[in-house]
Amino acid sequence: MTTGARTPAVGGLRDVPLPDPVARDYLLLALRLDQRRPGLVDGYFGPAELKARVDTEQLRSPAALRDDAAALRERLAGEVDDPARRRWLAAQLVALETQAAALAGEALPYVELVRRCFDREPVRRPEEPFAAAARELEALVPGEGPLARRLAAWDDPFTIAPERLEPVVDWLVGRFRERAHRLFGLPEGEALRVGLVRGQPWSGYNWYDGGLRSRVDLNVDLPIRAADLIRVLAHETYPGHHLEHAWKEAHLVEELGRLEASILLINTPECLISEGLANLGRRFAVPPDEEAGLLVELYQRAGLAIAADPVAAREAAERQVRITAARQRLDGAVLNATLLRHVDGLDQDQVRTYLEHVALLSPERAAKRLEFIEHPLWRTYVFVYDEGERLLERWLELVPAADRPARFRRLLLEQLTPGAIARDVEVAVAGVRSRAE
Repeated sequence: MTTGARTPAVGGLRDVPLPDPVARDYLLLALRLDQRRPGLVDGYFGPAELKARVDTEQLRSPAALRDDAAALRERLAGEVDDPARRRWLAAQLVALETQAAALAGEALPYVELVRRCFDREPVRRPEEPFAAAARELEALVPGEGPLARRLAAWDDPFTIAPERLEPVVDWLVGRFRERAHRLFGLPEGEALRVGLVRGQPWSGYNWYDGGLRSRVDLNVDLPIRAADLIRVLAHETYPGHHLEHAWKEAHLVEELGRLEASILLINTPECLISEGLANLGRRFAVPPDEEAGLLVELYQRAGLAIAADPVAAREAAERQVRITAARQRLDGAVLNATLLRHVDGLDQDQVRTYLEHVALLSPERAAKRLEFIEHPLWRTYVFVYDEGERLLERWLELVPAADRPARFRRLLLEQLTPGAIARDVEVAVAGVRSRAE
């Protein structure tokens, strides 16, 4: 399943100009830390000789890497002129220093660890909005018995058989790509392909190879529902991760020569921006007034039985839109579950029960989500989806609706940090309060 330009992918490491000293040392630090914490580097398409150098040199200790990160951060004021770039590098280096320190044995409370990694502190969500979403679902989901069981029964008819996924994915991604082209533009030559995998703790993943190319994996461990497929594909492709990475390679790396952007790092502030924009991107990929119609066409293309009755399909799609919106309001419960596990110390069974009863996940999906919460690499990452979306949504809403595509495009191209976004929001809110007084 391939979408975009049909020219051969470049991928991998490429011969590019050597970066300036700060970018060079940032790349070396990240590559060295990845050897101590495998999985930190999510993608690298920078100078091949730097990767080769790290691959052949003696491993540096976590304590030395911590000191390297701190020293590089101290150099920024004298060596990086652009304020936005300096802020971005500083935030990223705090995260790398924190992860190196953890590997060196410096224990941090979970909340402090997350704050240093993502430039944003996780805040426990109030429970009442989850209860309100559950009450709405009680009214929307037909049947009798426990709500979680009724939701699972509702989902069954909208599950797409794995053998029907390929043509449906090609159609959906092509549609999202066309809309992204109109709203945000596409770097010339970008392309992606989609594959199906098993045995992963996530539902979908974008592997960015460089050369404006992505590989997107969909996890078929659990049944893929029609509404979820729309959400996951928009998140991983257009205008989500693929478009962001492609535009940042084209603009930051190729045009501006900021080679620090040629590496993608897990558990750093760039992830909160990336996951937040990928979640928000669904609103641009599928405007609210088109969502029900898109679902009806998806039912038809996926060969779902309900598509045989156009009236029933339309009614189901309209109900599904409302059910999906209510379910999305439960996403914050996953953050609470993470804090219950890593801050409050609840055991796995207690957290799984919370996910089933509050987040209204099926036992299978609750187990998969708990696997993500427990994973050594992802246990801090869980926080970035809901918090990133909430923060960037507030930032987008500071401008009129007609200006939001242009503001969203900034997220695709610029080196923005959660702290800078939060300050923009705080200043705007303070201004409104001042005028009101």
